[in-house]
Amino acid sequence: MIFQNRVDAGRRLAERLMHLKGQDPVVLALPRGGVPVAAVIAEALGAALDLLIVRKIGAPGFSELAVGAVIDGAKPMTVLNEGIIRELGVSSAYLEQTTSRELAEIGRRRSMYLRGRLPVALDGRAVLVVDDGIATGATMRVALRALAAGGVARRVALAVPVAPPKVAEALLRLCDEAVFLITPSQFRAVGQHYVDFTQTEDAEVISLLDQAAARISGAARHP
Repeated sequence: MIFQNRVDAGRRLAERLMHLKGQDPVVLALPRGGVPVAAVIAEALGAALDLLIVRKIGAPGFSELAVGAVIDGAKPMTVLNEGIIRELGVSSAYLEQTTSRELAEIGRRRSMYLRGRLPVALDGRAVLVVDDGIATGATMRVALRALAAGGVARRVALAVPVAPPKVAEALLRLCDEAVFLITPSQFRAVGQHYVDFTQTEDAEVISLLDQAAARISGAARHP
């Protein structure tokens, strides 16, 4: 299966997710590439669209090695890898300082993308997490663990066009439901499964989120 673009991938996923319509779901997109996919799904389900921004907490002197991550939302959360923290002797002061910096960056991005709109409340609702594809699954694992630890969502589902089989299997154990359109055994890269995998720009993210917010606002005024 080859997707023409992210909109095509979103349409195909939406066909598999229509059982969520009428359940007041919230669609959370991982920016930037997940937003065009999620926007199509949110519109098909009549759902609110929001972002799930994950920022890595890098180890001192080894920024690529994650000792944890910060996840935004109405109640931002920090997920730490205690084993690596103990092994490297990472101080609590470093963790606090780095976490604060990453939370500030999340706030900056959320402000830019959502232009002052508050995070959508997840309490008691079905939450659908969407990205345009998964390679290693590291970011998505953190996101799903944080949602589970938060304990406010009634149900957490995952919808992704493409992922490697072992990664898909691991992620399925972290949520209540997962939809993967393809899990190719010869996976090399997400973009390999798209005709058009052009990088999603900030302006497109902002526009899609504005449109989704206007749709929900209009529906509230004219139920």
